[in-house]
Amino acid sequence: MTSKFMRILLAMAFVISVAALAQTGSAAAAPGAAAPASAPAVTATGTKVGTISMEQAIFATNEGRRDFEALQKKLEPKQTELKNQNDEIENLKKQLNAQQDKLNDDARANLVKQIESKQKQLDRALQDAREDAQNQQNEVAQRILQKLGPVLIKYAADNGFGVIIDTSQPWPQSPVVWWGEAVDVTKPVVDVYNAQSSVPAPATTGAAPKPAAPKTAGVTKPAATPTKPADQPK
Repeated sequence: MTSKFMRILLAMAFVISVAALAQTGSAAAAPGAAAPASAPAVTATGTKVGTISMEQAIFATNEGRRDFEALQKKLEPKQTELKNQNDEIENLKKQLNAQQDKLNDDARANLVKQIESKQKQLDRALQDAREDAQNQQNEVAQRILQKLGPVLIKYAADNGFGVIIDTSQPWPQSPVVWWGEAVDVTKPVVDVYNAQSSVPAPATTGAAPKPAAPKTAGVTKPAATPTKPADQPK
């Protein structure tokens, strides 16, 4: 139960579903829906191919860092409450294991019933908290994405790009198997967004997410391997 609890708790902290955002964006672009007023009418004339992690870009903007940090603080009391509930259940389980030979049938049954009841309550609370956190995260991300999209389009047009591919998801969820750092535009697009935004960089010690290094998507390179992916044959 402890490992399950921690996985769900971690899932509450800044897990953005780009697929969910894309679905929301598609709904906004449905017939009859108004297009974002700031979206520039740009015709792609360039031939360069680039990549961007939209998920990473959202987190890396000053606005994203500020708003997600604020959301994290907002969620902390609920995380503490859920952890306390989980600790109470674990203590009851330890009590049952330690005393089950000394308890009579009625006392043992009552303790088991108490654990099961509290476990059901915690499971429901975890599910509700996870859904609420995800909804709030997606609201923040969607708001930033609506402003980031036009910035990306203009950047692509100004710099000769004909195609920019989202690499937020690893292969095989994404069709992109491999890309190199030279074609990744996550950081420059974020820099342009921040320059146009009135939001200053948050005064935190944590560094903003960095653009993805050249890699085979979805494959973790052992730390002891000295050869960089960029040096491998393409």
